[in-house]
Amino acid sequence: MEMTRTRPSLYGEIAQGLGFWTDRSAVHEAASQGRALQLQQLILGGATVNIVAVSSITPLHEACIRGHTKCVRLLLDAGAQVDAQNIDGSTPLCDACAAGSLECVKLLLEYGATVNPPMFTFTPLHEACMGGNSECVQLMIDQGADIEAHDCHYGTPLHVACGTQHYDCAKVLLNAGANVNAATLHETTLHHAAKTKSVDLIDLLVEFGVNVYARDNLKKKPIHYTSLGSPSYLSLEFYENTPLSLQQISRVAVRGALGIRACEVVSKLDLPNRIIRFLSYMPPPVIEI
Repeated sequence: MEMTRTRPSLYGEIAQGLGFWTDRSAVHEAASQGRALQLQQLILGGATVNIVAVSSITPLHEACIRGHTKCVRLLLDAGAQVDAQNIDGSTPLCDACAAGSLECVKLLLEYGATVNPPMFTFTPLHEACMGGNSECVQLMIDQGADIEAHDCHYGTPLHVACGTQHYDCAKVLLNAGANVNAATLHETTLHHAAKTKSVDLIDLLVEFGVNVYARDNLKKKPIHYTSLGSPSYLSLEFYENTPLSLQQISRVAVRGALGIRACEVVSKLDLPNRIIRFLSYMPPPVIEI
C-alpha cells in the first residue's frame, strides 16, 4: 500500500505542471553532493524539496543518481514526490536503478515508488540492465517489474542487457522467464549479442532456446554481424549446424510453456532433484566421494 506523503508546495506544483524551470537550487546541490546535514538544515529552514531545475530535475533525482541514501530519505520524509518525472520521463527509481544503488531502490519502493511507470521509454528495469546492476534487476523483478516492457528504440530489458554485454543481468532475466526471442525491428537478442561479439551471451541465449536463424529487417541472421573465423562466428556456425539435444528441446519447451511462472512451478514438481535443477538451469549437485 502506498504511503501517505506530504503535499508539495504550490510553487512545486506550478513548476511541475507548467514545466517551469528554475536555476539549480541549494537543495539540488546538497542532494547531489550527499551533504545530508546541510540538506536537513535547508529543509528545516523551509526549503522546497520539489523545486525543479533544468530538464525538470528534482533534488530527489539528484540524490538517487548518485546513490546518496541519507539524502533520499530526508527528501522523502520532507514530502518529495517519489514518482516525479524529468523531461525524459525518468523517475527517481529509474535513476537509482541506473546508479545500481540497491539501498536507494529499496527506500524508494518503501515509499511507494511505481515499479512500472506509464512511459514509452526506459523503465527502471531497463535502466538497471543498462547499468549492469543484476541485483537491482532481480529486486525489480521480485517487485513485479514487467520483464517484457518494450522501448521503441532499445527493445526489451533483455535486448538492453545483451546489447551492453551484461551477462549476469541477461541470466537473471532469462531465469525469470523473459522471452529470449523477443524482437525489435525484427532484431533479436541474439543479433545484439552477435554485434557485441560476446560468445558467453551467445551460449547463454542458445541454452534458453533462441532462434539462431532469425533475420532482422535487413534480412540478416546474427552470424552475419560477426567476422569470418572469429570466436563469435564459429560459435554461431556451430549452433546453426548442430541440432539441439532432446534434453535441451524438452527444457526449452517446458520453460516456454510456463513462461514467467517457470521458477515457481518447476520447484514444486514431483520430480527428482537432478531434473528440477536441470529445468531451473542450475548446475547438477556436487557429489562428494
